[in-house]
Amino acid sequence: MRSNPTRRLRPALTALAALLAALPGFAFAQSLQDLYEAARVFDATFLAARANAQAAEHRAAQSEALLRPTLAAAASATSSQSDLPLMGSVGADTVGASLNGKYPLFNRASGLSVQQARKALVSAQADLESAEQDLILRLSQAYFDVLASQDALGTTRASKTAITEQLASAKRNFEVGTATITDTREAQARFDLATAQELAAENDLRTKRIALDTLVGRSGAAPKPLLVPVVLPAPAPANAEEWVTVADQQHPSVRRARIGLDVAQLETGKSRAAELPTVDAIASLGGSNSRGSAVLAPGTTTTATVGVQMNWPLYTGGATQNRLKETLALEEKSRNDLEAARRAVAQGTRVAYFGVQSGQAQVKALEAAEASSKLALEATQLGYKVGVRVNLDVLNAQTQLFTTQRDLAKARYDVMMGGLRLRQASGQLTELDVQAVNRLLAK
Repeated sequence: MRSNPTRRLRPALTALAALLAALPGFAFAQSLQDLYEAARVFDATFLAARANAQAAEHRAAQSEALLRPTLAAAASATSSQSDLPLMGSVGADTVGASLNGKYPLFNRASGLSVQQARKALVSAQADLESAEQDLILRLSQAYFDVLASQDALGTTRASKTAITEQLASAKRNFEVGTATITDTREAQARFDLATAQELAAENDLRTKRIALDTLVGRSGAAPKPLLVPVVLPAPAPANAEEWVTVADQQHPSVRRARIGLDVAQLETGKSRAAELPTVDAIASLGGSNSRGSAVLAPGTTTTATVGVQMNWPLYTGGATQNRLKETLALEEKSRNDLEAARRAVAQGTRVAYFGVQSGQAQVKALEAAEASSKLALEATQLGYKVGVRVNLDVLNAQTQLFTTQRDLAKARYDVMMGGLRLRQASGQLTELDVQAVNRLLAK
């Protein structure tokens, strides 16, 4: 029975693929979703926010104990020795233990403290949501920065190649006497400039890749490019005020400010509750055993008590009244903080919306400019061949085309980032938006 050659080669091919994947030059491209999942388990800022949210859950659970009964055990052992003038040396040894229970029947401040802790938990969850949105933006920016640097390097190299060809043509024409030395020197100057630009573009790409690798905890992360032809989605709804309305309800900073006002109002309620009595049910069970010459009735004693205890502060030296005034002032501060947050979010949302609109208009204009620049370059090259254009005209036309292509690629990435910033400004940025961007990338 003859063996299948493909089956024999499969282990070797697998090993070769793993080796190539480990090499920087042969890294397989990753989608934005892949790198986002890596960043979620590596980024220290996001992990710190998640840990803080988990801590807030436990703080909220701690506050619930204020409304529950408590039970404590106590034990003691004492030994005493005394020298009396008439009785001589006498002593006593006592061992005792007790259980003490307490159940709050009425404590307005404790109930408000529990509500504050629950609000703080909601605020911590909003902080976590904000940190996740920030992670999406930071990752997306690093992702598209690498793609933009790659495109810039590609256009720089293409420009250098075209200039090299133009330099060689100028040298040939000078040798045969159909062109002056000026054409050669102009082309040489453009070639030297293109070389310097290529070196700068290579270093910029290297820097952008390091930033992306640091964010996702991987070496040699390679983003996938946009699908061709590029289709950029328009923001929906197509009305800035509708985005502002959503932002006023959903943005984490507005929600935190609202929670801050709620907490301040609860704190005012606690300061008022300080003037009210507290009522607790108490119970205790204890026993002691005493021995010694100083004990009149040696033996074991057991006691049990049950009762209701009330504590009503009648005069606190003005502390309660001044605390109330303080909390009222802090409540007013929180109210103004909320209004400031709403205004800032509304402004940021409008700016982000019009930024996306402007970016899309720029993309359309640059696409038209790219088509025009290609036609202009073809016409200039033809004019150069027939002698109605000079070498400098061709170099300028080439520079204009490649500069336009670089700017067009950058504008597209800016529109993609602008859409994500608009979602973040309105408080709607989630992992679903990462998936939506992922569908616009090459497979």
